[in-house]
Amino acid sequence: MAIASPTRHDFVRRGQRLEHFTIAYNSAEGLVSIVAGILAGSVSLVGFGLDSAIEVASGTALLWRLHHDLDHSRREQVERTTLRIVGGCFVALALYIAYESGSTLIGHKTPERSIPGIIVAAVSVVVMPLLARAKRRVAAGIRSGAMTADSRQADFCTYLSAILLGGLLLNALLGWWWADPAAGLVMVPIIAREGVESLRGRACGCGDECR
Repeated sequence: MAIASPTRHDFVRRGQRLEHFTIAYNSAEGLVSIVAGILAGSVSLVGFGLDSAIEVASGTALLWRLHHDLDHSRREQVERTTLRIVGGCFVALALYIAYESGSTLIGHKTPERSIPGIIVAAVSVVVMPLLARAKRRVAAGIRSGAMTADSRQADFCTYLSAILLGGLLLNALLGWWWADPAAGLVMVPIIAREGVESLRGRACGCGDECR
């Protein structure tokens, strides 16, 4: 007996579940990161928490887009608006991290070791690639540029998690206080580039790239 292929409705429902998970996970991730970052004086950890807030905003917008999936004109409008909003947030985040990391390096402000920060970064290194892959499958199923862009944000979060984890471990194990703000500075061009691309409204047109 042949197994029926997933319908567009099935992909939409799957996408909605993924976005609900994204919102819940990133809300918890952001809260832990910001609190742990403030307590430890970690610029990159606070910046990572603010990035989680951007992921929550993006996930909320994607839920709206999926809710109106059958309305093509509204779907495209939501996609363009979301890309520009998230792009602005990314640029603001890049400027914040650049300023705080620079001032920390110049002032030799030593961050404390942060075990909660190390744990949340390690978990995200595992969770985010799986989430990105699942979102790409949905994007291919409904040929959604917005969902593809959202999956790229999950990829982006994976890179930030790895950079953050490296900086926190170097500080905790070797006492390299400068590793934390240096990790923050490494994030800046990555975040800024994503922000500029989003502000320009560049998203996958769902041709071959989405398959």
